[in-house]
Amino acid sequence: MDPSKSSTAPEMNYGGEKSPMGQMPPPAYLASPYPGYPPQAGMGYPPQPGMAYPPQPQGFGPPPAYGNQAYGHQPHPMNEYPAQPSSVTVHQPVVYVTRSPLAQPVTDYMCYSVFTLMCCCLPLGIAALIYSISTREANHAGDQLAAERSSRLARTLNHVGLGIGLAFTILMAVYLVVMASVIAN
Repeated sequence: MDPSKSSTAPEMNYGGEKSPMGQMPPPAYLASPYPGYPPQAGMGYPPQPGMAYPPQPQGFGPPPAYGNQAYGHQPHPMNEYPAQPSSVTVHQPVVYVTRSPLAQPVTDYMCYSVFTLMCCCLPLGIAALIYSISTREANHAGDQLAAERSSRLARTLNHVGLGIGLAFTILMAVYLVVMASVIAN
């Protein structure tokens, strides 16, 4: 066994027609990639006379005149473009403001509304109770103006309902006294 030759490396002999791996050798070098045509400049060949581009002017020339005769004066085509929005909408981040309950809550007249509902005038008592609940919710939400407005309405409805209830009670008492005196005679 020859120590210069290893059993793991294949024998490389490129002098013959075939390599030991079964590959063909590369094709022979051609002077022109396009046989039958003259060699071209820029592909590794020296430039040939008469085959170069004409010299190009350097820099920028003057701009063409507005309304060039080649194109004529053309108006701006307004109808060819889609309509653009007249205003731009900018989306701002949402800021949530939370209120705490009022430190000095407004009077809600809840008991007065329940009394008016039960004893005096049912329709006005219901309305007064609704405004009393609205006052309580506005106090809890921290809305001073809404609480004052609802409280004022609840108080007014309670006063009117109490007045109607008292008037009705007095009229009924007078009616019963008159009827009792008529029956007694």
